[in-house]
Amino acid sequence: MSDDHQQRRHPRLELALSVTLSSIDPECDPRSGQPFFRSVQETCANLSRGGAFVRTSEGFEPGRRLLLEFDLPDGHQLEALGRVAWTKRDLAREEAGSEEGIGIEFMGGASRQWRALDTLLEERFMEIGPKDA
Repeated sequence: MSDDHQQRRHPRLELALSVTLSSIDPECDPRSGQPFFRSVQETCANLSRGGAFVRTSEGFEPGRRLLLEFDLPDGHQLEALGRVAWTKRDLAREEAGSEEGIGIEFMGGASRQWRALDTLLEERFMEIGPKDA
């Protein structure tokens, strides 16, 4: 078992899901100086109760707060607040086969939606088991 896996509080499930990422805090356009918010449609590569890895080439920096909107396979929706914990942007360019993206730590959301996520994770883990590091 790798050190990365031992540091995780929640097992990860490999699951390709569409996710909308929206910035919560405004960014400043370098040309106009005007504030703006960013919203992009991306793919979640794995998911846990604690967060997600999202494939993206967008320049969301660590610490950036985001709203994540998932359509779960069972028809439920999950809206979660999260923060970018780390990026794989530079590493992905250097390592063959490495996915470019961001690790997002969940910070909150509606309890009803968390129950839907918990149910999905429990069902899938029973079917295939968690992803090892």
